[in-house]
Amino acid sequence: MAVAVISEFNPFHNGHAYLIDSAKKLTDAPVIAIMSGSFTQRGEVALTDKYSRAKTALENGVDLVIELPCVYAVSNAQRFAYGGVRIAKSFDCVNHLAFGCECGRVEDLNSAVSASQDPRVNKIVASKMNEGDYYPRALQLAVKEVFGDKVSDVFSSPNNILAIEYLKNLSDTNITPLAIKRKSVAHDSVKTCGKFASASFVRNALRSGKSAEKYLPSVPSKITYPENLERITLYKLRTMSADDFRLLPDVKEGLENRIAYAVKNYNSVEEIISYVKTKRYTHARLRRIITCALLGITEKLQTTPIEYARVLGFTNVGASLLKSCRLEVISSVARVDKSSKNILDLLSADISATDIASLAYDEIGCCGSDFKSQIVKV
Repeated sequence: MAVAVISEFNPFHNGHAYLIDSAKKLTDAPVIAIMSGSFTQRGEVALTDKYSRAKTALENGVDLVIELPCVYAVSNAQRFAYGGVRIAKSFDCVNHLAFGCECGRVEDLNSAVSASQDPRVNKIVASKMNEGDYYPRALQLAVKEVFGDKVSDVFSSPNNILAIEYLKNLSDTNITPLAIKRKSVAHDSVKTCGKFASASFVRNALRSGKSAEKYLPSVPSKITYPENLERITLYKLRTMSADDFRLLPDVKEGLENRIAYAVKNYNSVEEIISYVKTKRYTHARLRRIITCALLGITEKLQTTPIEYARVLGFTNVGASLLKSCRLEVISSVARVDKSSKNILDLLSADISATDIASLAYDEIGCCGSDFKSQIVKV
């Protein structure tokens, strides 16, 4: 048996170590981490490379690290959760899915799932969306109107929202969810508590040249700076037409025209996002759209079925877990030329994303590192 964790580890900090330790204590089972690679769900390059993050995870309780394909890693909560759970349930050995969240009670999360699927709620959501509201806010307000504050409050926190999506995708499985209450600090919090800090706090500290050793089991030796990708992002955007933007995930209702106009009239990514931003299209959603443009991820590509599990690293125990995976297990991208088109398309996106991420370091990294990097063995 094993417990799966869907993660970014961006970077792996003490809160993640607490989650892994808690999952192991509750299940007495090895941990499989399904981890984002070179880019993350906030539409930003990962702080450091995926192999370094996998190594730190393996040194701190994880037994097997599988890469979540980039096209799902930079998607909305629904697709991010779908991709992670798709890989988790492909392992016959997985009988638990552990995740950190703000409420920490599966019963409350199940109530939220039921509320989100209630026809009365969906009717109100549709009405609010027609008025220009964005989906997460419309959903929370609709649930509050029908079910009251206790249930609607669950939708107010980002990790709860992801947890709700995990539960939806687990409904047809025998995998038991384990909701582990986040320790001490909130998501994106600028405050710290003892040895705990949010991932965003740690990233900001490291990128500002400040010490963050207190909050990390291991400090990365080389880190990325998102601003280093500014010019190539602008270059990519300036080569695209409104028709090209229309093919990107989450671009609807003429948004492609607003983006095309902004690209022609503004000279920074933040200025473009600020112009395009509306009540419905949040900063986070637009950041993901811009990142998809940079990486060449279309709506069609982002809905490509996952048919493989790509290994980033394992312990001796983790290696044995691979035998229970029903997807094609990939340990080398150089030996997948006979795989299906879906596998080749998703892997190509991962390889390209890694090459682009290598430009975000102050000292530019090598091209083709997905072909050169060795699986981490701890």
